[in-house]
Amino acid sequence: MTVKELIDQLELKILVEDDLDRSVEDCYIGDLLSWVMGRAPADSAWLTVMGNINSIAVATLADVSCIILVENAALDDNARQKAEMHGVNILTTEENAYRLAVKISKLLEG
Repeated sequence: MTVKELIDQLELKILVEDDLDRSVEDCYIGDLLSWVMGRAPADSAWLTVMGNINSIAVATLADVSCIILVENAALDDNARQKAEMHGVNILTTEENAYRLAVKISKLLEG
């Protein structure tokens, strides 16, 4: 599945757009950045409430396909600029992480 297909299937809103054809192979939920950095699989959709500049660095190091800010979490301006510079897709939804992860899991299994 691609980031674009994920957006379309789950009606996600794009905050920062880069490569929407990037593959999404997995899903990871986490807000403790040091934990995510060492454990999020590459090519995963990372679900978090952390919309700050440090999460962009973690997304880049972990090589995730996109960050999805759950529960309408805010993306700060510095993070938006850094995401645009480094090519990090950032999406948002009002769903909570659990419900969204269940939906993503079903899509990836299908």
